[in-house]
Formats: sequence, C-alpha cells, structure tokens
Amino acid sequence: MLDWNDLHSFLELARRGKLTAAGKRLNVEPTTVSRRITRLEKELEVHLFDRSPKGYSLTDEGYKLLPYAENIETKIISIYQSISGVDTVLTGTVRMAVPEGLGIGIISKYIKEFKEQHPAIELELLADTRVRSLSKREADIAITLARPTVGRLVAWKLGEYKLALYASRDYLNEHAEIKTVEDLTQHPFISYIDDLIEFPQLKYLQDLLHDVQIVFRSSSLQAQYQAVLDNLGLALLHGFVAAENKNLKVILPEKIFATREYWMVVHEDLRDLARIQAVSCFFTEVIKKEQDRLMTISELS
Repeated sequence: MLDWNDLHSFLELARRGKLTAAGKRLNVEPTTVSRRITRLEKELEVHLFDRSPKGYSLTDEGYKLLPYAENIETKIISIYQSISGVDTVLTGTVRMAVPEGLGIGIISKYIKEFKEQHPAIELELLADTRVRSLSKREADIAITLARPTVGRLVAWKLGEYKLALYASRDYLNEHAEIKTVEDLTQHPFISYIDDLIEFPQLKYLQDLLHDVQIVFRSSSLQAQYQAVLDNLGLALLHGFVAAENKNLKVILPEKIFATREYWMVVHEDLRDLARIQAVSCFFTEVIKKEQDRLMTISELS
C-alpha cells in the first residue's frame, strides 16, 4: 500500500528539483525526503528520478506517476476543505506556453494580479513560436492558435485577435506613398523565418501578399516589432501591440488584415488539478476581458 507521505515527497521533489527545497516545503529533513523516495521506488519497482549535480529530474516512469499523485493531492485538499470548511492555499508550479505576441501584449500585464490572488503558485511562462507538447509534459497548459485534433486534450476557444500591416511614421514620411496593394511591391518587408514557423497560422504574410521583398526575418515577434520601429520596413503585427504605439501607423487596414484564434488547451490528466484550474480559469477571464483590444488595429493611429 502506498504511503501518502511518500507520494507527497515525490510531488515536492518533482516540483522543486532539490532535496533541500522539497524538505523545506514539507518541513522535514532532506534525508527524510530521500528515504521516502527510495521507499516509493522500491514499492513501485521503478526508477522515478534521475540524479545529477543540478538536482533531480523525473524519469519516464516518474512522469507517468505524476498526474496520479497530483490527483490524489487534489482529492486530499478537497476533503480537507469540505470537512474543515477552511480553504487551503494553492501551491505548486504551473508551466504555461503561449504565443509570443499574446505573452508580451496581454498575459505579462496580468502576472502581478495573478500572483496577488495565488501567491503560492509558481507560474512559468513560455512565450515564443514553438509548439509545446502537453503529452510529453513540456507544458501544463498551452494557449494555441488552433484547436488540437489529436491527443487526450481538453480545449476551449478563448477569443480572436487581428493583425494588420504597420510601418513607422518616419518610414512613411521618407518613402513612396502607399495608396493601393500594388504600391507595396516598392517597399521592404519584415517577417518570420519560414522553416522555423511551427504554427501554420503564423504564415499570414504568405496568405495575404505575394512577391514582396523581405529584407529581415526573425523567429521573434519582438525583433520584428523593433525592426518596424527602426524604419527597416513594413510588417504584419498584432493590433493589440502595435496600435498602442503612436509612432506606428496601420496601412490599408480595410484590405490587408488577418484574424486568428486563441485556444486554451489542458491535458486530460491535469484538468481537475486545483492549481491548473486556477491558472486556466484566470487567464480565460483575462482574454474575455481583453477581447475588444485584441480586435483593435488602429485605435491610436
């Protein structure tokens, strides 16, 4: 029969990566944590952690045990709350992967508010253009640009956002006037690196324009944004980021724009964990609250 103290030590070591940190969290000596892990491994006849000078990392068997242990933890917390009538503080680490634009323009602005509500949850934010596998536990939660079609995943649509074509006002003052789509062939463009795009929904430039001259490519939206500010050329940018900058102006907004979606995705094994629900619910409400801004492309132009 498995001992909850052993499972609890397993969870804290998986979250902290070091015996001393796990012991401090559990209010026991690091040697006690080590002894419990050894006992749990013996009981299950598996190797749960790889040990290195950098700390402890989960093995494949450890990752298999993790959602079961977390579900047990959730049930124990629920029992305590129901019987005692006292709310417990949500703890643990939650890694959330989001597209870079959303991370910069929206999510990062709400981190302080989230931490005020859930101070004991350690939130890790991955904001880039990579696709993260929830099945392989590369992230606990993902905000993606499309609903997943494979895997044991739970997903719900958060909302939509718009992209438009922008240039700096200085650039427009110094270069040929743009009145039609055909005029764009005379201007340099900034875009993503095609073979590094993992989200097909990011290939909006190819969808909207052909035969344009691209003078700079980057996998970073922030780098593209800065290149536009530096008068290097034109780029399709997120309206909720670009429209706030008075130095940028939207170009042909009625003819050149793209609409994309945001989806919240959680692995089926983790959806009922209290800390996962806390993070996913909080940021679901954030996107709903920011929907009007997400669809803005020229408010300050």
